[in-house]
Amino acid sequence: MDTIKRTEIKNLFTGQAKEKVNQPVCVKGWVRTKRGNKAVAFIALNDGSTINNIQVVADVEKFGEDLLKRISTGASLRVNGTLVESMGKGQSVEIQASEIEIYGQADVSTYPLQKKGHTMEFLRDIAHLRPRTNTFGAVLRVRHNMAFAIHKYFNDHGFFYWHSPIITASDCEGAGEMFQVTTLDLDNLPKNEAGKTDYSKDFFGESTFMTVSGQLEGELGATSLGKIYTFGPTFRAENSNTPRHLAEFWHVEPEMAFYDINDNMDLAEDFIKYLVRYALENCKDDIDFLCKMYDNTLVERLNFVISHDFKRLTYTEAISILEESKHKFDVPVSWGIDLQSEHERYLVEHHFKCPVILTDYPKEIKSFYMKQNDDGKTVRGMDILFPQIGEIIGGSEREADFDKLLTRMKELNMNLEPYQWYLDTRRFGTVPHSGFGLGFERLLMFVTGMTNIRDVIPFPRYPKNAKF
Repeated sequence: MDTIKRTEIKNLFTGQAKEKVNQPVCVKGWVRTKRGNKAVAFIALNDGSTINNIQVVADVEKFGEDLLKRISTGASLRVNGTLVESMGKGQSVEIQASEIEIYGQADVSTYPLQKKGHTMEFLRDIAHLRPRTNTFGAVLRVRHNMAFAIHKYFNDHGFFYWHSPIITASDCEGAGEMFQVTTLDLDNLPKNEAGKTDYSKDFFGESTFMTVSGQLEGELGATSLGKIYTFGPTFRAENSNTPRHLAEFWHVEPEMAFYDINDNMDLAEDFIKYLVRYALENCKDDIDFLCKMYDNTLVERLNFVISHDFKRLTYTEAISILEESKHKFDVPVSWGIDLQSEHERYLVEHHFKCPVILTDYPKEIKSFYMKQNDDGKTVRGMDILFPQIGEIIGGSEREADFDKLLTRMKELNMNLEPYQWYLDTRRFGTVPHSGFGLGFERLLMFVTGMTNIRDVIPFPRYPKNAKF
């Protein structure tokens, strides 16, 4: 009978845990490992609350070989016992077990995580079980803390949480790589007089898609509430299998009325530094583990970001630096190209040796909504570039002039009908305003040291994969 109130394992390693030494405790969790001899078994138990396992010491004579044989990696237990100071290395306390209840066994012949050293590729194929590993437990705890920190930062800075729709009739980026939403019978599509699909018969009465960004609707929020942020899932039907792309990803997008490009850069730099600092202060055990197991420069790189002012320069200045570097890039450098990760990382890691904010990009490689500069060639876009990862934040001052925005949309041959509501923000009381987007999973790659974006989200969605 479970008569002792359960203690989460993380609470056994805090300063206050000393009060529990030599006191009865109850823990519940999953077995990481079991070892021992004929006299005693040592069970490493973890409940997900911390990267640290608690060692359970079980007397074989007390519990019997039959029960202990049923306990293997992956099994779930309730353990009552006495918390004592540990004589062994690696842990400060351990539990001398007085009672063990097996909630669920894990067959050693079929449980995929019985052995250590699995590849990331293998773990992606068992995404429903990989959160039980130390690595993904650490990554997902960091993910939670970063999500909390994002909400805390914006709340503390007077922003309102804005829920942009997931289903939309407009394409924010204009790239057309969107998942379509429909209730029509795909085997018997209704046709109009022109022989095309008749979307008036669809659920929404028009063609609709999964959103690639909450920005356009976010601008509505900024021009009414002043400062808002969106934080939710976004979708892109880009047939990409790179380590940096997902079909479903989470996006953080603040939009601010009366902010120009300089205000935007100030906010973005302060925001990203806050998040990295929060991770170092609140995820220390998990980050130390990831640093030890995967990337021994991780903590150094995180401290590097928060200890340096970000270097600000224009795209044109960056192109000159890259051209004069004589470095051999896979993609040749010339004014007008869309900078690749290799170019961005060269600027950050080799030339400036600090994070970089690039501004004033050629308008032809940027989205229609960015404010045009007086030169007629560039727009007030801004990208923040980080070591190892390249671009982590992209944003701009938005075009507030109705005529300029409309002209640019026409130049790009955009269908204006789905954007009339967006143009209304410029027709009625337009104001200078700015915003940026942070790919949440890109942030997590940087903070955890993971090299593949599929390993920082519980259930990755990418071409040919939507299971679990």
